[in-house]
Amino acid sequence: MNDIGGSNNIAVPGTSAWDQLTTPAYSQNNNDANASVTPTTPTKTTPNEPAPIFSGNEELHPDLVLQGWRKCWSKRENRHYFWNKSSGESLWEMPRHFDPLTDPLGICSGGTPQTPSPHNAALKRRPSEETQGPPMKRFILAGPWDLEVCSNVIIVERPPTLFPHPYPEVEAMRAAYTIRLIKTYEDLCSRRENIKAPRESFMRWLMERKVIDRGFDPLLPSHCHPEISPSMYREIMNDIPLKIVKPKFTGDARKQLSKYAEAAKNLIEIRSAPAESKKVVKWNAEETFQWLRRTVGASYEDFQDRLAHLKRQCEPHLVATVKGSVEQLCSKIYHLSAEHARKIRERHMQLLKENGIPPPQPPPAPPILRKVWCYPIQFVIPPLRMPVIEYIHERDHMVIKYSHASMPQPDTQYINLTHLQKLEQLYRYNCYDDKKFDLFIGRVWCLLRRYQTFLGNITGSTTEAELTQSALPVSVFECLHRHFGVSFECFASPLNSYFRQYCSAFSDTDSYFGSRGPFLEFKPLSGSFQANPPMCEEIIDATLQHIERLLADSQEPLSFIVFLPEMKESNLPFMSRVEESHFKRKLVVVPGMVHEYRHGYQHVLPKSEIYMKNIHGTMVVWLQNNEGFSRWGPTESRVEALLEAFRPVRDKERDKAQQDAANATILNPATEPTGRSSSSTTD
Repeated sequence: MNDIGGSNNIAVPGTSAWDQLTTPAYSQNNNDANASVTPTTPTKTTPNEPAPIFSGNEELHPDLVLQGWRKCWSKRENRHYFWNKSSGESLWEMPRHFDPLTDPLGICSGGTPQTPSPHNAALKRRPSEETQGPPMKRFILAGPWDLEVCSNVIIVERPPTLFPHPYPEVEAMRAAYTIRLIKTYEDLCSRRENIKAPRESFMRWLMERKVIDRGFDPLLPSHCHPEISPSMYREIMNDIPLKIVKPKFTGDARKQLSKYAEAAKNLIEIRSAPAESKKVVKWNAEETFQWLRRTVGASYEDFQDRLAHLKRQCEPHLVATVKGSVEQLCSKIYHLSAEHARKIRERHMQLLKENGIPPPQPPPAPPILRKVWCYPIQFVIPPLRMPVIEYIHERDHMVIKYSHASMPQPDTQYINLTHLQKLEQLYRYNCYDDKKFDLFIGRVWCLLRRYQTFLGNITGSTTEAELTQSALPVSVFECLHRHFGVSFECFASPLNSYFRQYCSAFSDTDSYFGSRGPFLEFKPLSGSFQANPPMCEEIIDATLQHIERLLADSQEPLSFIVFLPEMKESNLPFMSRVEESHFKRKLVVVPGMVHEYRHGYQHVLPKSEIYMKNIHGTMVVWLQNNEGFSRWGPTESRVEALLEAFRPVRDKERDKAQQDAANATILNPATEPTGRSSSSTTD
């Protein structure tokens, strides 16, 4: 956090970053060369591109240089002109300074419109000459999102990513290796431990590993310490010798007790366990069988208590017996993942070399650490030319197919038209290297393929992502923005985001659509955030630690509203971290079964199936520093509005209908709620 803490030295003392970037008077009166100015988003630079003769850029504004403008000398005209290496534009006059995020054409920028030079004015055309008349209307896209909300997030300018641009062939290769790894994991669980691989444990393993991974692949772990994953080890151990589920009926409880005793006995017999462990486990299993034979009419609670007693007696011996085998399994999966990541990297570098693009090198550090408005992830290297991607419009969704000689059949991805239009709008806002949308369909295919691979959805027919990729209802986001100034999501994706600025799991595939990269690598100075981390203990704990550091290091208004699953009678580390945090301003619980979430596969499901009941409660925690609390504090009225926003739409409509009926009865007392007139009753 030294880079963020040190950034306060570049500004005028006593002036906050928020005031510097939001007060016009400060920008007008500031003459310090190192002070913050109204920030812009740096455009992508393309190396190895032929450029005109430069004569120095000392007269250009730093933001114009970041946008790609260069001051050049024209030998033919014997005078200076200005050339943009990103767009290819050339102007005789100094280009106007504007913000490409909110005003990409410079239409709304201040200052007097420039007039063309009388000397050979036709040779150099300016955009202002072609934009006479009223500006074009902005296209507002309707849907379960609000992409017009501007960000209030301030960060320190950061270097671009070293990840290469996603490419369909490489993404298909990554998907094939990941599917192979999933099948290897399932096979090892079945052969070595005689259990079925825990559901969604591989996906949670990917998430848990990314908390500590320092490798070169955006999906597969390749450089982690320790190599053995606590998440994978814990989930496998929980299912040995038998996966315990809460039974519904007494008969199910009796069967589960019998199966557990039999599985524990068989496991200790076939493994090389100490004689004392074998003696204890066999004796407890035989005692359980005798109890079952002589007990008639036992209750549900009796069977559950007996099972808990059997687990307490046998579990330490079973864990000691299988610990080495499970650790070897976890280690083997990690090393296979690192090997697959290396092969994927080599193929990607080979494709870059074949197209004359050098491998990515770390960019130089910026000379001045400026405070800027938050902008999307940028790339160091240029993209490859996309291969042919087929897309077919079928009713209300789009079918996108990619074919390759190494693939037996085309890899097909689906997305409904509403979310495809959303991706197009996000692409228009956040992508600067493809103004003509030549790479759009290919990048959408890579995005869909990446998330399908990440969720372990091999066939594309399962819907197990509702817990990992589920999102809050639209009414909750509207309330968060209206009452708490939230304009940024800490855990989202281009497919389920509500705002156009968010953090997501993948910097490469998501950056074109507004992603600011993974949240654990994101270091904001100011802003109001919503955080709904996936259900992974390691990610939740790392998220809370990261938020604590950000709040402690920033003197600007900073607020995080965190949504966590309610854990009753739990000793998880993140629960104690929430309770003991001195940044906690308020904590409320939304009960289970009385609120909804949006499904993780909302981009392919029908609208009628998007909302789903949440059976567990949701904790809402406000973590704010003093400045954030004074600006976005959880007052009683604001909290009540948020709890009301959580209510399902159907419940709100039902209450409204009942209220309308009651009002109608008051206005017309001759009419009863049943619709019969009071005069029609008989004695």
